[in-house]
Amino acid sequence: MMDPVEGRVPSVDDPWERAHSRTPEDREIVIENALDLHYSQGSRNSSNYTTYTRRWFILSAIVVVNFTNALIWIIFSPVTDLTSRYFKISFMQVNWLSLVYPVASIPSGLLASWMLDTFGLRASIICAALLNLVGSVLRNITVFDFVPDSNRFAVLILGQTIAACGQTFIMFTPAKIAALWFPDDQRTLATTIASMSNTLGVLAANVLSPVVVKEPSEIPILLYVCSGLSVLGAVMSIFGVSSSLPPTPPSPSAAAQSEPFFIGIKKLRGNHAFWMLTFSVGGGLALFTSFTTFLEQILCPQNYSNTFAGLCGALMIGFGAIGAVVAGLIADKTRKFAEVTKIGFCCSVLAGIAFTQLSRIRGQSIAIAISITFFGMFGFAIYPTSLELAVELTYPVAEATSTGLVFLSGQLQGIVLMLVSQYTAQPLSAYAENLPQACPKDNEFDPQDWTIPNLISNGLSVLYTVVIVLFLRTDYKRMWAEDRIKAAGTLQGDPSVKGHDI
Repeated sequence: MMDPVEGRVPSVDDPWERAHSRTPEDREIVIENALDLHYSQGSRNSSNYTTYTRRWFILSAIVVVNFTNALIWIIFSPVTDLTSRYFKISFMQVNWLSLVYPVASIPSGLLASWMLDTFGLRASIICAALLNLVGSVLRNITVFDFVPDSNRFAVLILGQTIAACGQTFIMFTPAKIAALWFPDDQRTLATTIASMSNTLGVLAANVLSPVVVKEPSEIPILLYVCSGLSVLGAVMSIFGVSSSLPPTPPSPSAAAQSEPFFIGIKKLRGNHAFWMLTFSVGGGLALFTSFTTFLEQILCPQNYSNTFAGLCGALMIGFGAIGAVVAGLIADKTRKFAEVTKIGFCCSVLAGIAFTQLSRIRGQSIAIAISITFFGMFGFAIYPTSLELAVELTYPVAEATSTGLVFLSGQLQGIVLMLVSQYTAQPLSAYAENLPQACPKDNEFDPQDWTIPNLISNGLSVLYTVVIVLFLRTDYKRMWAEDRIKAAGTLQGDPSVKGHDI
């Protein structure tokens, strides 16, 4: 990042920078230099800040690839028993088809973040689409007779793992496309649409699988659906996404150069606000993963049916997507990313505590459904606004670096929380065992008392909320820098502060 005044590249180890890294003056120099590099090289006298209609096609390509990746991930979970019988594998092996996703995301996430920041948006989208396609084709091979029964699971888990590696390549793109292709008053909306497509894929899998598959012989239908969508995503990405950057930037920050990946990682080390956000939002993602995974096991000992558990999951995700869109629109309009995120945390933690307590009581279907609906509605609203907040807190660090670390935090904490939940769940009391239950009778899992895991989840959710609400001090670095440049351009009669759409 060149200093436009002195014509040099300041070192990240520069003593002056270290000594003044927390002063407002240093913040002004760092942010303004990042913007001025590109701005001083011709943006000021070039065309207006421009938005291009094709940004919506690129966004739609991300939506298709992200949606498909989620469908591949969770497609077998709603029909675990039928999948087990078709492939002649155990329930635990079927569960691993889902668990491989968070496991694979840890090593692939760092590579995906580096690739997105180094080679650009187009390369990342195409890579994710191709990994989806290759993984889907490998899974489809298992339905043919030339694959021995003893090898079918190995081929199936290989295809699932390849698609799992593609998850991070597409999950890190929402904030990136929003920053590079969309104006500042549409960025959160774009991030919301791109990120929630993954959630809608999970919802679609939970709805589609039980409807399509009634017998084990119908499992291949699910595989062909995933393959068809993978082909569509690959075609849209390879032939439709022609460049990573628009011809001219839509905003001042899009005209600037982001920090290189490794320099960005170094700059994040001392950014305490960012790590607070990463810890809390990652924890929120972990809680959603845990609830989604164990929803049936939490509810069935109290005689709530599998159908009701599926309805609760659908309400949580469906209204969560609506809440995310509404929150994105509010954040774009008001530019209050921190306030929207904090309100979402407070409301979702209250709804989550209500759900876990009501789930211990029989005959409370309506109250449980309402509580988990609000939990999803406010909880999902946190994710896209927090991604934009992460970018604001860390600018000019590249968007994929900051938002990618938030996602990886969620995956790591999700793995730990699920293991702890399974370990701390207790056997039912003798009295509870004699009461009516709705748990499966096929030994898929033993009914357990989830009081301790739920209390752990409640305690963690309160901790995450306290960290965000009481200790997070926000600094809208990108927004502050853009407003400064726009104000300077207005005073000087700069036409580039007026955008238009083509």
